[in-house]
Parts: sequence; structure tokens; C-alpha cells
Amino acid sequence: MRSSKLVVSPPVGEPIQRRRGRPPLPVVIHPAALWEVHDDPRDFHAALDLQIRRHGENSHRLHRAIVSAGGLTDRTTLAAWRRGLKVPQTPASLKVLDIIEHRYRLEPGYLRSRLQRRRALSGLVPPEIQYAESRRLAWHLPDDFDERSAEEQEEILTWVRSTILSGGTAYHRYHSTVSKHRFALRFDGTGPAELAAPAHLRAEMDALLRFKSATLTDIGYQRSGVWGAETAAQREEHLALLFGALAAPPDDEVSGLGVPRQDLTFALLVLPSVWDWYVQWRERRRGFFTGWESEMLLLGAAFSRSQTGWLRQSPWLAERIRPIPGVVGQADIDRICGDWSGACERVHRHALARSKEIERVARVHRDPFEPILPILEAASPVGEYRKITEEILRRMPEERRYPRAAAEAVRSFLMLRLGLHLGVRQKNLRQLLLRPRGSPPTPERELEVRRCGELRWSEREGGWEVFIPCVAFKNSGSAYFSKRPFRLLLPDLGGLYRWIDAYVGRHRPALLNGSRDPGTFFVKTVKTSSRDAAYNQQTFYSAWRQVIQRYGIYNPYTGRGAIRGLLPHGPHNVRDVLATHVLKLTGSYEQASYAIQDTPATVADHYGRFLPQDKAALAAQVLNRVWEAA
Repeated sequence: MRSSKLVVSPPVGEPIQRRRGRPPLPVVIHPAALWEVHDDPRDFHAALDLQIRRHGENSHRLHRAIVSAGGLTDRTTLAAWRRGLKVPQTPASLKVLDIIEHRYRLEPGYLRSRLQRRRALSGLVPPEIQYAESRRLAWHLPDDFDERSAEEQEEILTWVRSTILSGGTAYHRYHSTVSKHRFALRFDGTGPAELAAPAHLRAEMDALLRFKSATLTDIGYQRSGVWGAETAAQREEHLALLFGALAAPPDDEVSGLGVPRQDLTFALLVLPSVWDWYVQWRERRRGFFTGWESEMLLLGAAFSRSQTGWLRQSPWLAERIRPIPGVVGQADIDRICGDWSGACERVHRHALARSKEIERVARVHRDPFEPILPILEAASPVGEYRKITEEILRRMPEERRYPRAAAEAVRSFLMLRLGLHLGVRQKNLRQLLLRPRGSPPTPERELEVRRCGELRWSEREGGWEVFIPCVAFKNSGSAYFSKRPFRLLLPDLGGLYRWIDAYVGRHRPALLNGSRDPGTFFVKTVKTSSRDAAYNQQTFYSAWRQVIQRYGIYNPYTGRGAIRGLLPHGPHNVRDVLATHVLKLTGSYEQASYAIQDTPATVADHYGRFLPQDKAALAAQVLNRVWEAA
């Protein structure tokens, strides 16, 4: 049995013996600087280490002062900050920086301004907000968000949600609302089971896509025009919306027609009543007709066209029609089965007539110019858009400490720079292949087969060249190409070649992280949750939009962002910027069409924003020379 030691207290009145060793130095509120600094380091870690040594302190002594001032940190964290192993990432750690700046009599923001963020601050977003939304919000909140009043916090959250996340326009608010209730059928076997298209409807869709996309049609069929991969995917998406609306229950948020899933068939598209219900259903959801409904009716008219329409040549579909209350009865079905060609002719004429009626009253819901109006209204739209690329470089994290974050910033920079130099559509930019220096260029015939372009080093020109065969373009039959390939030598302006070389040599491998190389110039950041480095249409659009959200939109609460009034947008808007820029400088729709590989008529109808005041200003430049010369 272990005997316990008896602790004897000193007698009352006797002095308590002091602990051995030197007593700790008193905490000095403002230690004096030992020397003057004329060239402050731009790096946070070096600047913090310099100021600690300059004031004759170490991490232990500074930690005691921070704790006495109410700061929450530990000594090992301070040491890690000095060595560059960690950075402040929470509101509490930023308050520690404020204490250090006040203690050393540094200007406010001396240390904060030197932080190179690779991710948003943690702990700012209120806990009641769901994790997925909090991740998006955190990037756009000020560092002192948690110190502001509840009213200010709500004001900031509302602004970020409406302007940065949702998009700020009426169309984006509408789209954000309706996208919460998914109803489109899925023909690829993915998604929830309740939205999966039935097997017989998938077979009909496959037959349609084969008819419109195959190199040769089946014997006995005729067609007019061929769908490419992108067009086929778009048509499949539009038809999935149509059948999803027909199948959706009438008593839920979608308010569909409630057709049983097993009764869905492409044969329903020969019924004028189905088309009328669908376009009127879309009008009720949106509040008005748009050109989308007119184009959908024209698609239905093409399906039922004499000789070349797929529905017209598929009478076997008639036996799949079932009665639908209020839409089609058994007598109508018997008449359709008895005269399939006549039914197709009736819906063909009906669709053409309805399309013209809707076109007359259709309104524009999504104004493509609205998100980029501050840029289009500038005297130099390209110069204004260039500010976003400069903002990216200004906020780029240090590559040595944050290689992946730096690689993502360089990729964002090159996305915008190449978009501004090339003016091509998203597909051509996204599918651009890479041939590094010293590698032979891919033969033109192979690029034609793959229907994509290539970024390669030209030994003859001594520069980076973009080569795209004309068949890779959506408007390959345009007079702009005359069946010739697109070739452009990129200018070495603003350090473009230096950044391309750095991206190809260091940053692109960091993004791939050892995964399979898709061969394209732009690759996604490969993570444990996703090993596919290839962009698709949606992910590339999201990447571009995220760049605009983080670097392009000026945030009055954080002071970050390049352009006031800018809204989120995708890569296609760069074509509007280029066309409008050329129009403002030259007044020529012909030259503006050269910037985006299109025709003057297309620029006038879709891309160029050339207002009367722009035309008057351009004419005034010529007329004013008379007075200047006098």
C-alpha cells in the first residue's frame, strides 16, 4: 500500500518563498523600434518576422502581449506565421494581426494587406446557412463581417446573393427560382429515378438522334440537315423539358399535365393540342412568350415536314398514343392511326402558324448585354475587360507556398486573355489542344476529324499560334472562312508568352496532379472527389463565371473586384465585348465581324451594341478635325 505524502503549508505570517529563475519581463504596450525600415517586404511572413525582430522581440514575448490584449492564439501559431507554414484564416486570427499592428504602431492594414489568400476565411458565415451556400458566400464577405450589426450582415448577404451568386438580372432571378424544382426527364440514365425517361421513350429518342446525327441515314429515310454533337445535346435537353412538363403532376410546383410515364411517346408531337398546352404552360410560368417557344414550334414543324421529317417517316409511332383527358380522345387516336401523313401535315401547318403568332408578341427575357453593360458603355470595352485580368494578377497567391491556388489564378488569367484575343465560341476555346514547344504540330486532317483547334509553337513565326480548322466552327459554312482554317499568331503583349510558358511548364501539371492528361490547354483542378481533368460545356461556363464573381465584380463591402456594376456572365459575352469595341473605334460591322469570325449581319443582329450616341461620337471625331485645324 502506497503511503501518501503529507503536504505541509507554511505557518501563517511567514513569507512565501519565490520561485527560482529570472522573473518575466513586464509587457510593454508599445516597444520601441530598433531601426528604420525603408523597403518593407510585400510577403506577409517576411513582414511579420521583420517587425518582430525590429522591435527586439521573439514569438514568446509577442504572444504574452497578444494574450494580455485579449487576443486568441498560441505561440506555435505565431512561429508558424513567421516561417510561412500557416497564414491567418479565421476572424480571430485577423484580430491578432490588428493587435500586432497597434502594438508596433504600424499603419492599419499593414499585415492584412500582405496576406495572399488561397481560400476564403472560415467562420464568417452564420451557422444557420447551409454548408453548400456558405462556401460560395464566404469568398465575398468582408473580414469584419462578424463584427457588424445584424442589419448590416443581412444587407451584405442579400447583396451578395442577388448580385454575385444569382446574377442580378430579372432573368437570373427567374432562373434561380424555377431551377429549384427539377422536372426535365433524363435520357442518359443519371439523376433521380423519378425523372428517368421510360425505356420505350429512350429508344425513340435514340432513333431520332441517330436519324439526325448519323453520317448516313437508314435506307428509306430522307433528312434535311445534320445535327452536330452540341446541337444534338441541346435538342435532347429541350425535348427532355417538354416531356418532363407533360409528365409532371398538375398539383405540384411545376403544374404539369400529369401524363402517365408509360404513355409518353414522340407520337404525342403530332397533336396540335399538345403543342398549344406546352407553349401556354411556359407562358404561365414566365409571364410572357419569348423566342424560345417560337423556335420550339419550328422544331416540331421540322419533325413533321413532308419527305424529310422524322415523325412523318415514322408511322409506327401512332400505335403508342393513349387517350389523355382534355388533350386527345380515342376518336382522335383512331383518326390519326388511319391517316398518319394527314395528321403530320395538320400539326406542321399548325406549328408554323403558331410560331408566327408568338414571334409577333415575344419579348426578350434574357438580355445578353445586361450583365456587361458597364463594359460595353466604356470608351474602350476591351480595355475595360482587361482590368479583370490585371485584378487576377494583383491578387495572385505566391506560387512557392500555394502552388495549386497560383495555378488556378494563372488558368483564370489565360482564359480571359485568350478569349479576348481569339473571340471564338466557348466550344472552340474549351476544346483547344496543346502542343508544347518542341512538339510537332498536329496534322490539319487529324484536327478536322476531331473538330477542334490547337495552340502550338510556330518555329517560323517565333510565337504561340492558334490553329482551328473551319469545320470546328459552328458557322463553318460562313463566307468568313471560305473553307479555310483559322490561324492567329498570339501577340506577346502584357507578358502573355511568359504566362503561357509558366502555365504549360509548371501550373498545368499542378492542376492535373498526376491524373490522365486530356490533351486540352485548359484543364480542371483534379481533386480526390473528381479525377476527370477535362472541361465540358457546363463546367467551363461555371469556371468562367466564377472568375468574374471573384475578380470582375466590384464588391463595395470588401473593396475587391475590378468593375463596378458588372454582373456574372459566361465566355460567350466576350464576343459582344470585341464586336462592340471594334464598332466604337471604326463604325464598321464588317471589321467587327472579323473579330468574332462571323458576318456583318450576325454582328448587327446579335453581338454589336452600337448606339446612336456611339455613331454620333465617331462622326464627330472626323468633323471636329476641321475646327482643330483652323
